Amino acid sequence: MKFTAIQISEVLNGEVVGDPTTEVHTLSKIEEGSLGSLTFLANPKYTSHIYTTKASIVIVSNDFVPKKKLDLTLVKVENAYSAFTTLLEYYNLSKNNKIGIESPLFISDSASYGKDVYIGAFSHIGDNVVIGDNVKIYPNTFIGDNVIIGSNTTLFSGVKIYFDCIIGTNCYVNSGAVIGADGFGFSPNENGVYKKIPQIGNVILEDNVDVGASTTIDRATLGSTVIKKGVKLDNQVQVAHNVVIGENTVVAAQTGIAGSTKIGANCQIGGQVGIAGHISIGDNIRIVGQSGVTKSIKSNQTINGTPAFNNVDFNKSYVHFKNLPKIIKDFQSLEKIFKHDR
Repeated sequence: MKFTAIQISEVLNGEVVGDPTTEVHTLSKIEEGSLGSLTFLANPKYTSHIYTTKASIVIVSNDFVPKKKLDLTLVKVENAYSAFTTLLEYYNLSKNNKIGIESPLFISDSASYGKDVYIGAFSHIGDNVVIGDNVKIYPNTFIGDNVIIGSNTTLFSGVKIYFDCIIGTNCYVNSGAVIGADGFGFSPNENGVYKKIPQIGNVILEDNVDVGASTTIDRATLGSTVIKKGVKLDNQVQVAHNVVIGENTVVAAQTGIAGSTKIGANCQIGGQVGIAGHISIGDNIRIVGQSGVTKSIKSNQTINGTPAFNNVDFNKSYVHFKNLPKIIKDFQSLEKIFKHDR
């Protein structure tokens, strides 16, 4: 798909400096630009590349003034970085704007879907499924009975959504994600043999939720596992049964959240964090990567370590920990002196 400089300026509410009919068909880094590519200049460290790039169109901020003659077309905007981000969204939307129903696949007679949907080959759409407008379901996707999927949501290839789950509008669920698998519920009998506890709840993804590749979100034992509006989950995150994650919280890869834990809004959770079950984490919490959280945390803190505690206290303690061999050596020297004096 090709775009001209004037079309790009209209999308970004910018101004063309150069040839408005210049065409591009791909995106690139400014240092790797080639003929027919579009790039941007936002960081002053990369300014020198604008004079050597082979890109056809460069998005720049309004305050950019070239010091040499440029053999390319500029699109001037208020903020080059945010404008390029907007363009990436537009490009991604146009690239993934598939419409139609492929075959072979299975769609239950009791399922319904809205306008402008795409359902890829080898997908399975179960009984009483309701699919909104402009939903994109890529090949080899499984959608169980009674699932509801809101408008403008995209499910990439290989996603599995178990029965009764609810997916909001404008969600992105990446390949290999499993939503609504059984929670880890087992009860030992008198012989120590574990018996499975039926997991009859569901998972609710509210609007504007992103789920990374191979992430798993378990269904509740009773009630719902809830991922609230604007939450972003990275790849390979494990969310256990009956967990609630508050609005606009972000969780990095390989984090595991045990059952029935409640996480507040606007939290930032680093990679490989382990969070114990049945605890509450407040709003605006930052958890440093590889931390182990074993107890409830009040709002507005940064925590670190295993078991995790306040980051300022952690850093103070870590200074002493690094010096522990010297501290022990000094202590032993003092101990010898003390014994000699006695």
